[in-house]
Amino acid sequence: MTSDGIFVDRVTLSYDGGQVTPVENISLAIPKGTVLAMIGPSGSGKSTLLRGIAGIEKPAKGDIFLNGEKISPKRQKIGFVPQNYGLLPWKSVEENILIGVRIKDSLNGDVLSKMNEFMENLGILEFRHRFPKEISGGQQQRVSLARAFLLNADALLMDEPFSALDAITREETQDVFLSLWKKQKITTLFVTHDVEEALYLGQRIVVLSNEGKILRELDNPFFGNREDKLQEEFFKMRSKIRELIQKAGSDK
Repeated sequence: MTSDGIFVDRVTLSYDGGQVTPVENISLAIPKGTVLAMIGPSGSGKSTLLRGIAGIEKPAKGDIFLNGEKISPKRQKIGFVPQNYGLLPWKSVEENILIGVRIKDSLNGDVLSKMNEFMENLGILEFRHRFPKEISGGQQQRVSLARAFLLNADALLMDEPFSALDAITREETQDVFLSLWKKQKITTLFVTHDVEEALYLGQRIVVLSNEGKILRELDNPFFGNREDKLQEEFFKMRSKIRELIQKAGSDK
């Protein structure tokens, strides 16, 4: 396997001795420097596939490649932004942001300078010595994003990262993610249950069925543009994806 980006080759992920198979025989390509949004009904294997790509779950069948090499969290830099922010409560904002680069032994003066720039741009510089419980959910998610992008990762995996935020904070944080991504163009898999979020943040959109298979993969002409929400074509695309999700959830 030589192509850059994330390549999932006929992967099956199961647990409980093979009794439960949330992901079955999936093949998926995410070209380097692109964002793929993944959506589907509850139980369709979205988070399980994400853990497989992160190297947390080992496939029962198939292989997963990153930039032409088999996935290996030890060799490669994989950023992960979970729904619950993934911050260590006993560490300060600054310490949480530096966790990834410390693990990869890449902490230096340039990284510290870049961290300060990230925190200033994200509006969290003044909170650098506070602990997660002392800042809001939106601010915690910005810390999580700063940590992921400071790592300068080979791939970024995001598991419904904004779902716990209120509507206004969610939109603000989506914009923050997009501005950071445009500067680094990290290969990104973004899992969401929100159709409009998928349309805003995914250059392509994959719909999973409840059998852990890909139901449909769609090119998305509305990536990064909120103004298109008022266009007729946007409504048609949104309705199409919702119908696919409904179909995915009803297939047995």
